[in-house]
Amino acid sequence: MGKRKGKGRCAKNNKNATTEPENLVQAPHTFVIRKGLPGGHLTELTKDFRKLMEPFTATSLKERRKNTIKDFVAVAGLLHVSHLVIFSRTELGLYLKISRLPRGPTLTFKIHNFSLARDVVSCLKRQNVVEAAFKHSPLIVLNSFSGESMHMKLMTSMFQNMFPTLNLTNVDLNDVRRCVLLNYNPTTKFIDFRHYVIKVIPVGISKGVKKVVQGKVPNLNHCSDIADFLTKSGVLSESEAEDDPNHQVTLPQKIVSRGNVESGKSSIKLTEVGPRLTLQLIKIEDGLLDGEVLYHDLIEKTDEEKLFIQKKREAKKKLKEKRKKIQDKNKEKKELVREELKKKSLQGMKNVKFDESKNVSVEADDDAEYYRQEVGQEPDKTLFTSSRATRPTINRKRKPEKTHQGKIGTPQGKVFRKSNQKRVKK
Repeated sequence: MGKRKGKGRCAKNNKNATTEPENLVQAPHTFVIRKGLPGGHLTELTKDFRKLMEPFTATSLKERRKNTIKDFVAVAGLLHVSHLVIFSRTELGLYLKISRLPRGPTLTFKIHNFSLARDVVSCLKRQNVVEAAFKHSPLIVLNSFSGESMHMKLMTSMFQNMFPTLNLTNVDLNDVRRCVLLNYNPTTKFIDFRHYVIKVIPVGISKGVKKVVQGKVPNLNHCSDIADFLTKSGVLSESEAEDDPNHQVTLPQKIVSRGNVESGKSSIKLTEVGPRLTLQLIKIEDGLLDGEVLYHDLIEKTDEEKLFIQKKREAKKKLKEKRKKIQDKNKEKKELVREELKKKSLQGMKNVKFDESKNVSVEADDDAEYYRQEVGQEPDKTLFTSSRATRPTINRKRKPEKTHQGKIGTPQGKVFRKSNQKRVKK
């Protein structure tokens, strides 16, 4: 028995064959798309929201006008996509819809105000956006979402399930680099959506020592010695809240940034990177962009109207199921008819081949027998053969051929010129 060969190059390089890690599969993934009327900075807002939802989102997703919601739902299961975020624009304004795949529910928000990420960053004094912070999912913080009503619970669970959960026992603080803050105002029913980058700064040391520790080049222009620079008590940096004890924490782990050691005190600094959104919950639907309306902020219906709508929806559902059954039966009938026609056609092809092979031999025997009955003699062997050698040849008149330009040759040896049409002998 030959030696078994190992995996080939194609099998080793096949990315689909390798299994994904369990934490990656179980993490919530999102599709962020846009619908409705063009314009109104809708494309830029969609790209900024995709950047916010990294790394568990399709950053380079290219949707087309022909694409429907069913197209995204069809591929959502293969890509482990759990949420669908839709930015839509109508004549009345901008809307944000967040749906749980594949069966809902769907939350519809009205966007009252928004600011793009580029506008937020341009307002900063120091425009320092760390790209490494987008390699890990952000931390979600909800403020004033403690309501007992059904729509508040649904809204809270929807926002929480859009981001992966953190295990406090084995969390790595170096991976927590961003923060998404949602603040709910019970009076106006508005939701403030903010996105920050988290920065940890060491405290308890002077400004000069801090610069040296963090690897910055100090400016010794006004100092006669390095000791003057380290011991000088100058104003603190732009984060004036570093001395506030409420903003100071004791680090349980070592942070990658310089100056932050384990069990040391550090202050937390937040830098907004956008986008900014001001949302208002309008409607909650039971299904995926459809179904029973569980909550509506603008329209209130009576129990009779709700019962009538529910009965109408059930009747529509039953009619749809009935039509589907009829379609399935018709498909089965068409398949049976197609199979019968296929069998008949195959059987007919076999019969035609058998008759052709049979007629060749019978036809030759009938001609010989007919000759014996009519003439009374045995026919010659070559009389009823179909060989081309025994067929008589027929001499046909040869067509004239072109010899050269302006002359036509004939078998009799005569030549005629086209110019004067005079007869000339060779």
